[in-house]
Amino acid sequence: MTFPRTDPSEIAAGLVDLLDLREIAPFGEFSTPATVAAYQGDSSPQPGEHVFGGQVMGQAVTAVGRTVSSDRRIHSMYSYFLAPGDPAHPIRFQVDALRDGGSFSVRRVLATQPGKEADEGERTILAMTASFQESQDGLEHQERAPEAPDPDGLPTTAEVLAGIDHPVARYWATQRPIDIRHVTDPIYLRPDPASDTADAQMVWMRTLASVEAEPLLHDAILAFASDYTPFEPILRRQGLSWMTPGLKMATINHAIWWHQHVDANDWLLYVQRSPSAAGGRGLTHGQVFDRAGDLVATVTQEGMIRAPQER
Repeated sequence: MTFPRTDPSEIAAGLVDLLDLREIAPFGEFSTPATVAAYQGDSSPQPGEHVFGGQVMGQAVTAVGRTVSSDRRIHSMYSYFLAPGDPAHPIRFQVDALRDGGSFSVRRVLATQPGKEADEGERTILAMTASFQESQDGLEHQERAPEAPDPDGLPTTAEVLAGIDHPVARYWATQRPIDIRHVTDPIYLRPDPASDTADAQMVWMRTLASVEAEPLLHDAILAFASDYTPFEPILRRQGLSWMTPGLKMATINHAIWWHQHVDANDWLLYVQRSPSAAGGRGLTHGQVFDRAGDLVATVTQEGMIRAPQER
């Protein structure tokens, strides 16, 4: 497959365009009184012709954020991934207002697409609930970032995957709008040799090139980027890599808590671990720190993991 952009600035700007949704003018009234807005977004090309879950989640953050006052920023969201998306069709985001209080606003959004069968109607691919809060003073404490090498001295994904002739490797190396640099050895091609003792991993991440975007879109970019590597701590502990034959993974649910709001153009340290894998599912927990070492977000994801029984 060929990709339309190769310049890092164009790829990063394309991410902003992807997350900046189009408002849909409703034809008559919405079906429920709580529904306050509807938006539409497209999908970016992916190997395997699928829709990246982080894209849908980031677009959903934009949709709910468009319906609250600009002085209220998202502080938490919880998403269920209900069905795979189809990149051939736009995605519709319908937002319901659940509450607008003195300090907090709560929204629900359903991301839908046409069903695969002619008589199926619309199918929901993602359901998200998100809460927003106006800026307030209060008690403060936080964990600090662990020691990590400077990201500028770490190899890029393109350098790690140089010479690998595989469509997914080419996409990761040249098209991802997020620059991801592993502190722990990458497991793109081979398992972690220290899988028996590996209980955590760290990656630095930021936009591939600087972008100009409103604060809401930086929140959406963080949601987008948080979905690239959460499965890796599970693979690392199990002695697997992304190239393990027969490996199948899909996100079930994904939650984020924003403690502070950051510029996605700046490096963020994503520290991840997997406390549990059971019943064909794996759970990962992540903390996102800014360059100054402040904790800016907490991420938890549960996924379906299918791996060959004999390895």
